[in-house]
Amino acid sequence: MRAVVVRRFGGPEVLDFAEIPVPEPGTGQVRVKVAAAGVNPVDAATRSGFLTEAGIIPPREVLGIGWDVAGTVDAVGAGVAGFAIGDAVIGLRDRPSAALGTYAEFVVLDAAAIAAAPRTVSTVEAATLPLNGLTAAQALDLLDLPPGATVLVTGAAGAVGGFAVALAKARGFRVVAVAGSADEALVRGFGAEVFIPRGDFVADRVRAQIPGGVDAALDTALLGLEALDAVASRGRFVVFAAGAAPIPLRGIRVEHVWIRADGVALADLANLVDDGVLALRVTDTVPLKDAIAAHERLAAGGLRGRLVLTKE
Repeated sequence: MRAVVVRRFGGPEVLDFAEIPVPEPGTGQVRVKVAAAGVNPVDAATRSGFLTEAGIIPPREVLGIGWDVAGTVDAVGAGVAGFAIGDAVIGLRDRPSAALGTYAEFVVLDAAAIAAAPRTVSTVEAATLPLNGLTAAQALDLLDLPPGATVLVTGAAGAVGGFAVALAKARGFRVVAVAGSADEALVRGFGAEVFIPRGDFVADRVRAQIPGGVDAALDTALLGLEALDAVASRGRFVVFAAGAAPIPLRGIRVEHVWIRADGVALADLANLVDDGVLALRVTDTVPLKDAIAAHERLAAGGLRGRLVLTKE
C-alpha cells in the first residue's frame, strides 16, 4: 500500500511516498481503510523536526505522519467488540513516533481510539473532528469549572479555537473570544458572547468587558503572558504547544493539554456534530499523492478550516 512517511526533516519536499505492507491488526485493534485524513499543524511540526527537537518524538529513521482519519473498518483483531467490517468510523492516531500515520491507504488503531462516524456530514468533513475536537474537549476538562464560569478562548476562529468556543458554550460557560475583526460573525456563531478583536493590549480590553478578569483561558493562539494577564487571580490557564507555558503568576494554575485518543469522548463529539452543536470546516480536499502540495498550502497560512487528504 502507499503511505507518506518522513525520513529526514525539512520543508514539505521531504515528505516521502513509500510502498509498505498492509498492516495487520493485533488484539484489541482494528484496521481502517482510509478515506480521508486531516492535515494539521502538528503534521508540519513532525515533518520539520520540531517535535523531535522538543523531545516529544525520539529520533527515528522513519516516522509516519497524520493523526486524523475517517474511513471504514477493514479488519478486526481478537477481542474487539462494538465494531465490524464495513463500519464507518473516525479515529485518532496519538503515537507521533509510530512508523505509520494516517497519510496512508490503511492504518491500524486501537479499538479504544475510534468511534462511529457522524451520520449527518461527509466522510471528508468527519476527518476534521478527531484531533482538534478532542484537543478542545480535553482542554476544557482541565479547567474543572462550574457552569456559568467565564472562559477566554484566543484564536477562536481557528480549528481548535472554534471547537473550544462551541464546546464551552455547550457546557454552560460564558465565552469571551479573541480573533481577527473579520471573523466576529463566525466566532459569535460558534457561541461567543463577548468578542475582542485581535491586536495589542488584549488583556486590558478583556478586563474592560469582564472586570476582575475571566475565570480561565484556553490560549490556542499562544499569546502567552498577554492572555494570562486577562485571567483573574487563582484562575485557570491552558496552553496548547510545547514550551508555550507562561509563568503561573498570581496563583493561576497553568496546564498543558497533551492530546490522547479517547473513543468514548470522540463518540460524544460525533453526537454533537449530528445535533448541530459542532460545525466542521473543510477548506479543500487534496489527493494523497499531492500531500506535498497540501503541506505547502498549510505553510502559507491563512486557512479557515482544514485541508483533507483523500484517496484518488
